Formats: sequence, structure tokens, C-alpha cells
Amino acid sequence: MNFRINCDELLNKLNIIQKALPAKTSMPVLMGIKIDVFKDYMLLTTCNSDITIQAKISGESIEINETGRCLVQGKYLIDIIRKINSKQIEMFVYENKLLIIKSERSEFKLNIMTYEDYPDIKFVNEKNRDLEPIELESFPFRTSVKEILFATAVNEKRPILTGVLFKNENSKLTLIATDSYRLSKKVINLNNVNDFSMVIPAKSLKELLNILEDYEGTFNCYIDNSKVLFKIKETYFETRLLEGNYPDTSKIVPSEFSLITKFNRDEIMQAIDRVSLLSPQDKERNYSIVKFSVTNNRTIEISSSNQEIGDAIEEIIPIDNIEGPVLKIGFNSKYLTDAIRSLPSSDVAIKFTGEIKPFVVCSDEYPNLLHVILPVKLN
Repeated sequence: MNFRINCDELLNKLNIIQKALPAKTSMPVLMGIKIDVFKDYMLLTTCNSDITIQAKISGESIEINETGRCLVQGKYLIDIIRKINSKQIEMFVYENKLLIIKSERSEFKLNIMTYEDYPDIKFVNEKNRDLEPIELESFPFRTSVKEILFATAVNEKRPILTGVLFKNENSKLTLIATDSYRLSKKVINLNNVNDFSMVIPAKSLKELLNILEDYEGTFNCYIDNSKVLFKIKETYFETRLLEGNYPDTSKIVPSEFSLITKFNRDEIMQAIDRVSLLSPQDKERNYSIVKFSVTNNRTIEISSSNQEIGDAIEEIIPIDNIEGPVLKIGFNSKYLTDAIRSLPSSDVAIKFTGEIKPFVVCSDEYPNLLHVILPVKLN
């Protein structure tokens, strides 16, 4: 194996595939980066228990003199390439023992790991050639995932809730995330795509979003029984799917409301933030409890009361007339601000069904996105 390569291009690809290098593992071989050099291109591969990433380098960025393959410690290879101050570097294998990395003034020798010990990786589209690709657009996909990802569960008592449900019916893709205290839902229109349902781990989606961040255009998705592959130009990103049945959330989202209020997005977020300063903390879930009240004289107050510290109250002015009964409801301030922050509009609507029932946070400008929050019982 012997080639010359553009250092910036190599570092760019290494930064992508390092997302699948495990921090800790019972299989030391997974700490390595698999390098496969062919006649016209090179593949870099990493894998952990959740995701596999493969990046291809071809064209003018690389000049291949001899094909071959090797496996080297990923962390050290990345650190070396990151520190090298040269436009071009040469890399070759010496006596099947060392990977030599030479720049204009530097030379590094990395011990080679046993290539044959690395897991045999076949992506889902290679295992099943009959899989039909689903074409997705980068911007709406990554925007939609960001808008709901925060609502997934962090605690793994119910592992299925640590992922996002992707359910396509009649070419309408619904994304749902919930931790059982709140729910976020987004709908995307697809073109002539067969129905499917899968739950992707939130951790995997965060890494996928990093790869998609600067990419504009379309990419393909291949779904298997236990894995899903995203093919983004010359990068493959494959993740396992969460097993089990995602809970039926269709009955959780209210359809009728007794009280609808609308606010300036920034004003209500700032008011909640100020009132939360003195609110009591729930130790189990680490949040601030805040109270929302609609009074007899049709004013709206956001307040908190803490016996040990003090009280806070702020009146907030809605942008529309208030229609509905007097109401007093408690909620997790972080859950509400998370929901409001995800809405890209200047105005936000909060729709109530009762004092002890879930309420909806949404915007008229974006009818395909909504959030549902469970209230907190007030003493």
C-alpha cells in the first residue's frame, strides 16, 4: 500500500468517520480505522456497537501507487494528521508491520493492528441488492430532526423512547419523539415512497446531523429489518434500529381545546426564564416548576413560589384576545422553553384542554410541527 494524499481532504474524512470510534469498548480492534486502498480510490471505515461509517476518497485528492489495506489505531492517526502542517503527505505500509506517514519535514510510524480481526462489514444495500432507496432532501430532513430530537428520553428505563419514530404512511413521513412527559411531532411530505416504520437512536441521529450540517442536496436511505443506511455522496452512515414497539401516541395529541392563547415567541420565553429563577426544583427530573394562570379579568400571569427562597410573578400580554375559561396550570419550564425554541416563527400558540390535561405548543405558520406537554400537579 502506497499513496500520496491531500492532507486537508484526508482530515475532513477522518473527522467524519471518527464519530463511530468508540470511547470505550470490550473489543480493542474497534479502536482502529480500517484503510482499504484500491486502484482508483480509498475507503476509511470505523464501527462501534451502534453505528458504522465509511468515507471514500477519490479523484485529484489522492495519487495511488500501490493498492493494499491496513488497520491502525484511530485516535493516533487522527491526531497525527491534525498536527501535520503540509498540503500533501505520503503514506505506505512497511513490511506489514508499520504504517509510515511522511510529510515535508516529519515522519511517523504507527504499528499496524491485525486487519483480519476487524468485523466483516457489509452495508444493508450490499446484503440486499433489492432494497429500494428512499430519496431525502438534506435541509428539511435535518431541520425536522432538530425540531423534535430534544424530546427523546435520556433515561434508558424504556430504551425505545431513547429514539425517534419515523413512520411513513401514504408518502407522509411522521417523526415522533417522547420521553413520556412531553411529545414532539413533525410531518414531512415524501414522493411516492412505500410505507415503513423504524425507530432510530437519538445518539445516532445527532452524529448524522453533524455529517449533514454543511451538505445541501439529496441523499439516499436504505431500510432493513434491524438497520438503516444513509448514503450521503461518498459517505455511508449506517445505524442499528431500536427493537420493540413504539407506544401508540395518536390519542395523546388533543384535538379540541377550551382555551387558546398566542404570544410573541421571544417575550414569553424571556418571561418564563425570569420567573424560573425562583421556582422550586424537581430533584428527580431536574426542572423548574412554573405556574400559568388566566385570571377573571382576562390577564395572564406566569409565576413561581418557593417557600425557602421567595416568589416571582410576571404578567404577560398575549397578541390575541383570550377566549376560554379561567385556568391555572403548572408545568416544567424547561419543557415549555424547549418546545417554543424549536418553533421557527415569531409567534407561538399555547392551547389548553384543562388544568390537569396535556397542552399543545404550536404555531399557525408551521402546522406540521407541534409539541405536547404534560402538566405538573399543583398543591
